[in-house]
Amino acid sequence: MKKENYEVHLKNSNLKVTPQRMAVLEALFQLKNHPTADNIKEYVVKNHPNVAVGTIYNTLDTFVEKGLVKKVKTEKDVMRYDAILEKHHHLYSEDSEYIEDFFDEELNELLENYFKKKKIPNFEVSDVKLQIIGTFKKKKL
Repeated sequence: MKKENYEVHLKNSNLKVTPQRMAVLEALFQLKNHPTADNIKEYVVKNHPNVAVGTIYNTLDTFVEKGLVKKVKTEKDVMRYDAILEKHHHLYSEDSEYIEDFFDEELNELLENYFKKKKIPNFEVSDVKLQIIGTFKKKKL
């Protein structure tokens, strides 16, 4: 997302535009590979030293509550943040903890149709996110 869209992103979520929120959004979109709260904190403190650490964590919580970002938990119970809200899944490399976004409309349709047909007693499915676990093959040069 371009920096000029950060304000729109905040306003669409009924959040006041503040320098602190702008700094955290910048970190979320500049840091690749689903950053941890610590990654985000390090980025913000380095690039915006006047933002308090507590404010960074509170802002992340607010963004999750408002649906601006989603939490992604790794196999090793590390919590990461995902600012891509389009329907997608994750390829998780168990050897490096690298997470790559995986977009596949056919898979989305398959999952949606499966859970429409498969009635789970006393449970309503609102979303399905897959985390596909494996390892990435090294690219040959």
